[in-house]
Amino acid sequence: MSEDHAMIEPFEPNQVKEGNISYGLSSYGYDIRVAPEFKVFTNVHNVIVDPKQFDDRSFVDVNTSECIIPPNSFALARTEEFFRIPRDVLVVCVGKSTYARCGIIVNVTPLEPTWCGYLTLEISNTTPLPAKIYGGEGIAQLLFFEGDQAPSVAYADRNGKYQNQEGVTLPKL
Repeated sequence: MSEDHAMIEPFEPNQVKEGNISYGLSSYGYDIRVAPEFKVFTNVHNVIVDPKQFDDRSFVDVNTSECIIPPNSFALARTEEFFRIPRDVLVVCVGKSTYARCGIIVNVTPLEPTWCGYLTLEISNTTPLPAKIYGGEGIAQLLFFEGDQAPSVAYADRNGKYQNQEGVTLPKL
């Protein structure tokens, strides 16, 4: 992975803590930040969540540095970082222990070789209490796996539906 590849922008070469949930380069990965743009799910309109026919009335937009996710609820967000994954790298995302110990689970599907964009984060509040998420601070850790050889067909080659996503991206069929 060459330095001119700009795989992560902006890139923080150190672990930033100082009153924050940490982000930046860690021992064997990179701790990503959540942007202060959230889509919090709501049942106000009593719609069905259907990945084939997603109804955007399922959520409310919350643009703030601190987002409250209701009990046993869910939100979508995006990273502050933009990613360009090299052809010979696969990236896996895992939650940070600070949030996990509060019952907050972060899920991101793998970042495939040649994928690029802002990550859409899936954040679940598994507790019976409201949970606070801090925009601009660490939310999860990325682990990078370099393959022995590049895949014959990568994400960009097959025109993946989430390629070059900009903001919080809803399900696509």
